[in-house]
Amino acid sequence: MLCRMVASEPSPALPASSSALLSGRTASRLVDDLVAGGYRPGDRLPSERLLSEHYRVSRSTLRAALTQLADQGVVAPSPARGWFLTDLTAGERRTPEPGDGRPSGHVVQGFADYAAAHGLTAHAVVLESRVRPCSVGESETLRIAPGAELFEMRRLRYLNDLVVVVENNRLPLAICPALAETDFTTASLYATLRRAEPPQLPRLAQYTVEARQPDDEERRLLEVDGTVPMLVATQLSFNQGGQPIELTVQVYRGDRYRFRGSITD
Repeated sequence: MLCRMVASEPSPALPASSSALLSGRTASRLVDDLVAGGYRPGDRLPSERLLSEHYRVSRSTLRAALTQLADQGVVAPSPARGWFLTDLTAGERRTPEPGDGRPSGHVVQGFADYAAAHGLTAHAVVLESRVRPCSVGESETLRIAPGAELFEMRRLRYLNDLVVVVENNRLPLAICPALAETDFTTASLYATLRRAEPPQLPRLAQYTVEARQPDDEERRLLEVDGTVPMLVATQLSFNQGGQPIELTVQVYRGDRYRFRGSITD
């Protein structure tokens, strides 16, 4: 089929040291153009040469952008045939619309997605990873049977080698059995969910944030010296079918985290 690409303004010039940021911006612009161009899953993208010329970036930057989108489940390579669109909604980052609280076509951005989009390097130290029976409270929150297998993980997460957050994830193992076998030192939790059968696409999250002082363990893990408040975020994420799939508590260093949101009536 004929490939199509809508017009787009070039990005402002960036210093060479911002190559990672440039690839992230290129990935975002490409998703916007695919949406505007009416692309559908299965459509082939223009060649890498045409895309690099269109966005005025090098082939290596363009490939880095495509690889980022592939990790997010937006596109996939085909040997000798180029790149194809797989799930365009996985790359959309729109502000949620007001409604009844049910999941829509939006997506929830994970820590690794945020890092990639902003040209940052993310890695983690896994403190604990196990499968255990869920409690009655967890079963009610995640809408699974009491005692059903739950995957639980605690990680220290870093951006550019600076510790940012202690994270505790709890997910029903049945939605993605690969969770128990994945090395989340470098792997993305949301990318793993997107590769599940069937794919689990986080579409909506209920999110609360409160401030408090760190306890002794948090002070040690987050390398806090002096008075630094913690921002504690509790997130319940829902998939494309409205099923709760992730209950996460994140304890952020207050000096390395900022929460932004939109208020609508």
